[in-house]
Amino acid sequence: MRSFVLHLQSATQYERLDNVTAFVGQDASGSFGIMAGHERTMTPLLFGLARFRMANDEWEFLALPGAIVYFTNNELFLSTRRYLRDRDCTRITLALDEQLRAEEVSLHQVKESLRRLEEEMFKRLWSLGRGREPNL
Repeated sequence: MRSFVLHLQSATQYERLDNVTAFVGQDASGSFGIMAGHERTMTPLLFGLARFRMANDEWEFLALPGAIVYFTNNELFLSTRRYLRDRDCTRITLALDEQLRAEEVSLHQVKESLRRLEEEMFKRLWSLGRGREPNL
């Protein structure tokens, strides 16, 4: 079976995988697949899982917060902020859920901090509008 090279690239990781026979991902139009010899293409992947098959017929899964996929000259370049890779779909799904929860907590903290900052700015602007300088 014909194969291609998969380059996994993130901000902190790089892996070159030879002998990949298929890649399956999802973009805004739905699920799609790439096999060796595919024409040149580029598309953004959605948040979630993608998978690829090695020449030994084993599937591996990638958890991604979104990515750009570029296929040219029988090489697939997948660029993302970060990724998780595992052969076990259940394990990688749990890791993805855990990562999502951690990001939600962090996002909530940032939003709360911005809300407090905005509140303080409005208080100071209101005080300035009334002709009083707030005590700093």
